[in-house]
Amino acid sequence: MYLHLGQDSVIRESTVIGIFDLDNTTGSKITRDFLSRAEREGRALYVSGELPKAFVVTEDRGNTGVWLTQLGSQTLFRRACDEDFI
Repeated sequence: MYLHLGQDSVIRESTVIGIFDLDNTTGSKITRDFLSRAEREGRALYVSGELPKAFVVTEDRGNTGVWLTQLGSQTLFRRACDEDFI
């Protein structure tokens, strides 16, 4: 199954490690460092030009990706649950 992240971005649900809310997680220095490092290494992908509300961490064949999306984490989680994700 696939998870629609907004705009024209779709990922395979089997690659999702976690769905995180930016407002709740960026208070942590560890999370900020993780996102900064992903961006420096070119692993952070912005789904749209709008201000992101959530990020999704994926792993596919040993490659980690960080998808920043304008959709909220609750919306993404509901979409995943609607597709029998969990």
